[in-house]
Amino acid sequence: MRCLALLALFLAVLAARPAHADWRVAETAHFIVYANASEAALRRNAERLEKFDKALRVSRGILEPSLGKAGRLTVYFVGSKHRVAALAGTANVAGFYIPRAGASVAFVPDDLFGDGPLALGSQQVLQHEYAHHFMATTWPNAAFPSWVSEGWAEFHATASFDREGNLQFGGAPLYRAHGLLTGNPLPIQQILAGAAGKLRADQRDALYGRGWALVHYLTFAPSRKGQLSAYLDAITKERKSPEAAAAAFGDLGALNKELGRFLQQPKITGFRIRAENLAIPPVTLRLLRPGEAAILPLRIRSDAGVDEKTAPGVYAEAKKIATRFPDDPAVQRALAEAAYDAGDYAAALAAADRAIAADPKLVEAHCYRAMAQMALAAAAKDDKPETWTAIRQTIGRANRLNTEDPRPLILFYRSYAERRQWPPQIARDGLMHAYALAPQDRGLRMQVAGMLVGEKKLAEARAMLLVLTYDPHASGIGAAASKMIDTIDAQTKAGAAPASAPSPSPTPTRTN
Repeated sequence: MRCLALLALFLAVLAARPAHADWRVAETAHFIVYANASEAALRRNAERLEKFDKALRVSRGILEPSLGKAGRLTVYFVGSKHRVAALAGTANVAGFYIPRAGASVAFVPDDLFGDGPLALGSQQVLQHEYAHHFMATTWPNAAFPSWVSEGWAEFHATASFDREGNLQFGGAPLYRAHGLLTGNPLPIQQILAGAAGKLRADQRDALYGRGWALVHYLTFAPSRKGQLSAYLDAITKERKSPEAAAAAFGDLGALNKELGRFLQQPKITGFRIRAENLAIPPVTLRLLRPGEAAILPLRIRSDAGVDEKTAPGVYAEAKKIATRFPDDPAVQRALAEAAYDAGDYAAALAAADRAIAADPKLVEAHCYRAMAQMALAAAAKDDKPETWTAIRQTIGRANRLNTEDPRPLILFYRSYAERRQWPPQIARDGLMHAYALAPQDRGLRMQVAGMLVGEKKLAEARAMLLVLTYDPHASGIGAAASKMIDTIDAQTKAGAAPASAPSPSPTPTRTN
């Protein structure tokens, strides 16, 4: 009932918004940003986000990736923190990020740069979450224990621009000052061991705060140079447990004392990326069409995730708006998604066809068309070759529109795997390419690992799964990955390999 109440509240708030909302979209090399804001405000926020990404790359000598639209992060500025909480389904959320193949998305309140230094504001939240995205896409094969993952994200969350446009890294997370300075409910041994298991609220705050302190101190303290890299290499390359890998730090008691002294310092070390090194390509902006603006709040709700309880309400609202804009491709594409989520696959197919008729180059519409076709065929237990040839033709059209979009590649693989068929080599190659394009997608990583097990590439599968077991946000997928690793280790020890192809992943990648 809580989810339903939050959805009702969110939809009611949307209905109360003025019909003439000036929704705009800004596109940069790494972001697609939507906001009900002035052109100047949206441009400022989009440029600063792009410069933040540029600073991450400049500071580490990382080359620019070749990203298409599907590789960029979509950011929604959705109004107040209450709206963010309603989308997240929980009260204590200032913003959140969902990693998906071809559709990674973040949700934050409107005023990105208006929060005070003592508040956990939307700027810090978005930079924290983008740091996770950057880490997952830049070092996809590295296993980061939760304190490293959260500490690294917190280190970058506090980055701030000065009046000259320089970007300063290394600031303290003042919003965690109380937890950092009033005792530590999470001993350093537990932090370095991965802080596994369910944590209390104060322990989780300590994980973030102490994680930041450890990452900062180990990065800048001359006496600790190289220790963090040695710790991570021991986990990823040498397959040591975090407890064993912590030997890279020597006496943990001594490290804990040093950390305490570090936290008492009046000033801490950081570094600055000068404005002249943060040149970015021009940002493009446009005002959304009336239909796009009308459907966008429901698209935001769909992108945040719905379930069997909340999907029907979103679908009902989407149908009302779609009747007003029958020829708008964005509206019909959003309706296709809402219908699919609600289980009305025939309506999803019809809406996808209308979207394609209005804009034949809309990849997402072709993907939803294929998904609806697959769902209808599965419901009818239709295994006729001509049916699945037609489905793959739809997928092929989507792929030809953008060969660097991972979603058609995933769907092509699924068109075999979900029928309990071992996919042909071209489909398996396509799934591997999809993973290369979107390693941040946890469900996709699980699916690829299952495929690798089926190909008897156990070491590769294990390495891919190991990353999930350390991911602090992987939840049930992390537990499933641990079980798969146990099975792989048992098979490796026995010198055996699976006799048949694996079942499809229990958590298939969602196209939206």
